[in-house]
Amino acid sequence: MPFSPLGLSSALCAAAHAAGFAAPTPVQQATIAAVLQGRDVLVRAQTGSGKTAAFALPLLQQVLPQQAARRAPRRVQALVLVPTRELAAQVGDVLKGLAAGLSPVPKISVVFGGVSINPQMMGLRGGTDIVVATPGRLLDLVDHNAIHLSELKTVVLDEADRLLDQGFSEELARIVALLPAQSQNLLCSATFGPQVSALAQTLLRDPVRVEVQDAPDTRPDIAQSAIAVDTRARTQLLRHLIQQYGWSRTLVFVATKYAAEIVADKLRKAGLDAEPLHGQLSQGKRSQVLDDFKASRISVVVATDLAARGIDVVELPVVVNYDLPRSADDYTHRIGRTGRAGQAGLAVSFVTADTEAHWRLIEKRQGLDVVLEAVEGFEPTEVAASPQALVDHSGNGGVKGKRPSKKDKLRAAAA
Repeated sequence: MPFSPLGLSSALCAAAHAAGFAAPTPVQQATIAAVLQGRDVLVRAQTGSGKTAAFALPLLQQVLPQQAARRAPRRVQALVLVPTRELAAQVGDVLKGLAAGLSPVPKISVVFGGVSINPQMMGLRGGTDIVVATPGRLLDLVDHNAIHLSELKTVVLDEADRLLDQGFSEELARIVALLPAQSQNLLCSATFGPQVSALAQTLLRDPVRVEVQDAPDTRPDIAQSAIAVDTRARTQLLRHLIQQYGWSRTLVFVATKYAAEIVADKLRKAGLDAEPLHGQLSQGKRSQVLDDFKASRISVVVATDLAARGIDVVELPVVVNYDLPRSADDYTHRIGRTGRAGQAGLAVSFVTADTEAHWRLIEKRQGLDVVLEAVEGFEPTEVAASPQALVDHSGNGGVKGKRPSKKDKLRAAAA
C-alpha cells in the first residue's frame, strides 16, 4: 500500500519514499490515518517499527496550512515531548529530513537541557511551528516566556514509559496543565505499565488504539545469547569476543556511570577504540561520541541506560549487556538498538553467578529460552551467595550493608 491513500500530500509522500519507506509500516498505516482524522491516538509499538515517522508525517501535514498563512510571529502548533537529549535530536532529525522538501519549510526547534538556554531562546525568536523538547527544558523556556503553548494543536508524548521512569511525573503534570483543552494528543510507548495507563486515561479522549505486534516475518532479526562468566572476567571476555569475531561496532550497556568510565578505560588500554557515554558528560561530548560511533571512528561505546532509547545507529551489529538491565522492558529497549531497518543483529548478555536468577526472570518475562553458554578459557568458578545468609532473623531489620537487596529477594523467590 502506498502512502497517498492515507491522506498525505504528494510532497510528504515523496519525502517518506526518500527517507527509505517504500510503503507504510503497520504502525504508520494505522497512526497516520487516525491523526489526520483528528483523533487522539494511543500507540504501542516496538523500537524500529517506524513509529517516529508515523507521527512526524501527519504533524507536518497539519502544520502546512498554518505555514501557508505566513502568520507572524509563528505560534507553536505541535509539541513532541521526549525523555532524553539523544531522542530529541533523533526525532528532530527525522522531522527536519521529512520537511526539507516542503514549501514553505516549517520551522522545527529542538530544545533540551545540559546546554546553555540562551542560544535556544535566540532560536525561538519569531516563533516556531514544531517543538521537540525534554520536559525540564520546555518548562524553563515557558518560564522565560520563550515558548507559549496556548495555541498548540497537537501534542505527542514519545517513549512515555521512559518519561515516567526517569522521574518526570511532576514536570509532566505541569505541562499537561498548560495544554489547551482541545489539543489532539498522541501517546507512544513500547511498554505499558500502570503509570503509562494512568497517564493515557488522563490525557487521551476516546483514543484510537494502535497496537502493533511483530509478525514473524517483520520481527527484528536479533540473535540472542547468554554467557556465564565470573564478575571479574567480564572485561577480558568482552575484549576477547570483540577481537575473535571482529565486531566492527559494539554498544555495551553497564549499570553505572563509574562502570562506563572504568570499562571504556580498560578497553582503550587493551588497544580498542572505546568511549564512555553517560549523563555526567557534557552535551558536546555526548554528541561527539555518538557522531564518532556512527562514523566508525570509534568501535566501542560503553553506555548507561541513557543510550537504551533515542540512538539509531545504522547497521549496529552487536549489543552487549555487560550488566543486566533492571527489568525485562529495559532489556527490550537495549537490544532494540541492533537489528534495525531489516538488518540482522546480535544481543549478548553476560550472566554472573549473582545475576543468574535475575536473568531467568528476564527470560521468563520475555518468553525466551536461551541456553546459558560458557566460553573456553572463561568458564565461571564463582558461586552465588545464599540469599538466606543475608537475612537477619533477629527482627531488627538486618545489619546495615547486609540487608537483602532486590536482587537477593529475586534469588530467594527463585530458589
